[in-house]
Amino acid sequence: MTNPLSEQMVNRLARELNISPRQVAATVHLLDEGATVPFVARYRKEATGSLDEVQIAAIRDGIQRLRDLEHRRQYILQTIEEQGKLTPELQQAINAANTLTELEDLYLPYKPKRRTRAVIAKEKGLEPLALRIMEQKPVNLQQLAATFVNPQKEVNTPEEALASARDIIAEMANEDAGARNLLRNLFKRSGQITSKVNKEKEEEGAKYKDYFEWAEPLSRVPSHRLLAMLRGEEEQILRVHIEPDTEQALAILEKTFVKGNNECSEQVKTAVQDAYKRLLKYSLEAEVRGEAKEKADREAIYVFADNLRHLLMAPPLGAKNILGIDPGYRTGCKVVCLNRQGKLLHYTTIFPFEKNTVKRYEAVSAITDLCEQFAIEAIAVGNGTAGRETEDFIRNLQLPDIQVVMVNESGASVYSASEVAREEFPNEDVTVRGAVSIARRLMDPLAELVKIDPKSIGVGQYQHDVDQNQLKQSLDDVVMSCVNNVGVNINTASKQLLTYVSGLGNKLAQNIVDYRNQNGAFFRKADLKKVPGIGPKSFEQAAGFIRIPDAQNPLDASAVHPESFTIVESMAKNTRCTVVDLVNNPQLRNSIDLKQYITQTVGLPTLTDIMQELAKPGRDPRSEFEAVEFTQGINSIEDLQEGMVLNGIVTNVTNFGAFVDVGVHQDGMVHVSEIANKFIKDPKTELKVQQKVRVKVIGIDIARKRINLSIKQAE
Repeated sequence: MTNPLSEQMVNRLARELNISPRQVAATVHLLDEGATVPFVARYRKEATGSLDEVQIAAIRDGIQRLRDLEHRRQYILQTIEEQGKLTPELQQAINAANTLTELEDLYLPYKPKRRTRAVIAKEKGLEPLALRIMEQKPVNLQQLAATFVNPQKEVNTPEEALASARDIIAEMANEDAGARNLLRNLFKRSGQITSKVNKEKEEEGAKYKDYFEWAEPLSRVPSHRLLAMLRGEEEQILRVHIEPDTEQALAILEKTFVKGNNECSEQVKTAVQDAYKRLLKYSLEAEVRGEAKEKADREAIYVFADNLRHLLMAPPLGAKNILGIDPGYRTGCKVVCLNRQGKLLHYTTIFPFEKNTVKRYEAVSAITDLCEQFAIEAIAVGNGTAGRETEDFIRNLQLPDIQVVMVNESGASVYSASEVAREEFPNEDVTVRGAVSIARRLMDPLAELVKIDPKSIGVGQYQHDVDQNQLKQSLDDVVMSCVNNVGVNINTASKQLLTYVSGLGNKLAQNIVDYRNQNGAFFRKADLKKVPGIGPKSFEQAAGFIRIPDAQNPLDASAVHPESFTIVESMAKNTRCTVVDLVNNPQLRNSIDLKQYITQTVGLPTLTDIMQELAKPGRDPRSEFEAVEFTQGINSIEDLQEGMVLNGIVTNVTNFGAFVDVGVHQDGMVHVSEIANKFIKDPKTELKVQQKVRVKVIGIDIARKRINLSIKQAE
C-alpha cells in the first residue's frame, strides 16, 4: 500500500521538476494504480499533459523520495513524543524540515545512543555542571566543580568533574543542528579530498599510481576520479580522506558556542575543539563522502544507462538467414546457421588457421556449402580472439551477395553459460550457444541483449562500484523503454523479451510462451486475453506494445492501442472506406478532421499518434542497418602506426572520453580533449555507443596494450 499523496508533496515536486501540480498528481495517480512509465508516456498523454518517459520516471522517483521522507518524519515525531520531549517548537522544526539531513540533525539529540563518554558523564550526575559552564557566566570554576566531586560515582577530583562536563558539552556541540549545518557547508565548499598509498602496496596497486599522492577540492573532483579512489580504498591500496581547513572549522565552532572570555568560556572552547576532532570531523566526513559518492553514482549510472540505450537501439539487420561464427585459433571457429526467425538449424566447427592444408580446405568447403544449403544472406563474425583473421578468411572466399559483419560479442560468453541459454539449447554446449548469440545480435540486438545482465555488456563506467539498487532500477527502465518503444512480435518473442513488455513480467511472459506453444500463433491483440493470468489491467498495459505482423487487421500490427480501435473504425466509416484503405491511402487520412474525434478522454495528442501509426503501422524507430568495415590489413595492435586514420565504432562513452574499436582486439581511447567539438557542444550530435567514427592513431603502448586515438585530428 502506498503512502497518501499530500498537496504539499505534489506542489513541492512540481516546483522541483518545473511542471504543473496537475501533471504531477495525475501521473502519480496512474502510477499508483499500477501503470508503467512507458504506458503512461505513450497512452495517457491527455492526463499527464504529454510528459515524456524521463519526466514520468522523475515523478515516480521523486514522489517515492518524498513519501520516504514523510515516513521518517512521522517515525521521528512519534519516537520523540514517546520520550516526552516533543515541544511545540521542536515539532514545528521537524515538520518544516525539507530534507532527510535536516530531519536527522534535529533527531540526533534524541536518538538512542550507545554508552558514550557523555552518557557516562551524565550517569555520574555531571550534566548540571555542564549546563552551568555553558552559561559562561563569571564563576569560581574550581569551587563549582568541587561540589560535584563524588567518589561513589568515580568523580574524585574537580579536574575529573570538569573533564566529564566537557564530554557532555562536546556531545552537545556534536548534536547541534545549526553547527552541523555550518560545518557541513564548509566541508562541501572547501573540503579537500586526499588520497595516499598504503605502505608496501605500491607494486600491488600500480594501476592506482596516479592517486598515490593526490589532493584536490571535493567540489571539483569528477565522478570517475572519485569512484576510482574509492575503489582503490576498497581494495586497501589507498587511504582516502575528505576534510576542510581545521582552523576554519574550529573558528566556526568557537564563534557558535564560545560567548564570553572567562574560565567557563575556556572550558567550552576546549570542549568544542574536542567535539570537532573526536566526533564532528569523522561524522561529517562520512556524510559528505556519502553524498559525493551518491552524486558520482548518479553520473556513472546515467552514463551507463545512456550507453545501454544506444546499444539496445542499434539498427537491426532484420530477418535474414544468418551464419554466425564464434572465432578461435586452437579450438577452431564455431559455426551456426539460423533461419530468419533465429532458429538454430545446424552447427559445426571449422579450422581455417590450422597448418594442415586439408583442414583449411575443409573450412573453405564447409562455409561455401553451408551458405548454399541454408540460403545464407549474411555472416556475423564475433570480434573476439581471431575475429579479424576470421573476417579476412570469409571475405577472401568472395561469397556472392552475402554481407559480412563484425559483431561485438561482449557478454556472449555470459549468455552461453546462463540458465536462459540452457533453457533455449539444452543439448548444445556453450560454444554453440555463444555463436548463436553472435548471429542473433546481428539480426536484432535488442531481442538478444535483453537476455544478458546489462553489467556484462561492457558499456558501463564503474558499474560494480555504484549503488546496485539504483543501477538496476535505471537499467531496467532503459531496457523496458527500448523494448516498448520498438514493440514486440508476440508470435516470435522470447520469454526474456516479453518480460519487459509493459504490464507483463516474468510469470505472464512464460504464460504467453506456453500458450503460444500449445495453441499456435496469435491472430489478434484481443487473443492476449485468453492467456491465463492476463486480466483487464495487464491487457491494458501490454496490448499497445505487442505487434502481430501480417494480421488481418493492420491495427493489430501497429502501436494503436485496442482501446482506440473504435476511433479508427469510426474514421474509416465516416470516410466511407476500410481501415486498410486508411493505411494505404494518405489522401484519405489527410481528409480526416481530428477535432471531430476529441472526447473527454481522447485529445489531439492521442489522435495525432494514431494518424502517425496509420501512416506506418508497426514502424521500427531504429535506424537503418549500416555495417562498419574495418581497415584491411590492420588486425592487431602491432599493425598500428602513429598517424594512421582508421574506421572505428564507439563501444563505450564515459565522462573522460570514449573507447573505439578499430578492429585490433583492443579498444583505443579517445580522451575528451580529442573529441571533435561537434560531438561535445550539441546534444543532438553527441558521441554515442555504436556510432561509426574516423579516428587517428596518436599513441601506441604495446606493452600496456594501450591505444590513444583522436577524432578531432582525423577530420
